[in-house]
Amino acid sequence: MAASASRRGARRGRSAAGPSGEEGAGRTSRKQAEESVDPETRARDVCLRLLTGAAKTRKQLADALRKRQVPDEVADEVLTRLEEVGLIDDAAFAAAWVESRHAVRGLSRRALAQELRTKGVAADLVEQAVAQLDHDDETDAARALVERKLRSTRGLDTQVRTRRLVGMLARRGYSEGLAFRVVRSALEEESSEPSGRE
Repeated sequence: MAASASRRGARRGRSAAGPSGEEGAGRTSRKQAEESVDPETRARDVCLRLLTGAAKTRKQLADALRKRQVPDEVADEVLTRLEEVGLIDDAAFAAAWVESRHAVRGLSRRALAQELRTKGVAADLVEQAVAQLDHDDETDAARALVERKLRSTRGLDTQVRTRRLVGMLARRGYSEGLAFRVVRSALEEESSEPSGRE
């Protein structure tokens, strides 16, 4: 009985060590295989793999290549080639980013510009992208955000509601002046409706 228990223990020990050992070996061999490929091929493979998921800026790809220790001059050549064939296009990335983030999250031009800058988009391209939105677009988006949140603040003191709604707009990058105007207007409209307080 002791012998069978020790055999079971040995089997359990082997199965516990097996997968993690193999997984570690798999990771090591993958890394070694990646390093054995010439830097240019490795850089191109890394970029194409990252671009398959979603568009990326040149800086995002450059950062990824730096992390994988691809020499800067090789990375620069590969990135320039990918730009030439249209696989990297910071202007198109910025335009699409502004359109989707404004539509989905209601972000202001200021917040969108900040996000694009952190992704390494050049200042002139950031300006072009946020220029798609005018003052009316921003006001409409701010109004929609307030209308969505208005019902959940009912029953609270007017000052508390105002503070919360203005704070919500401020977190999305709207100026204090615009935020107060939109919130005040929404609260006035609500109180003038016959069912406003019901």
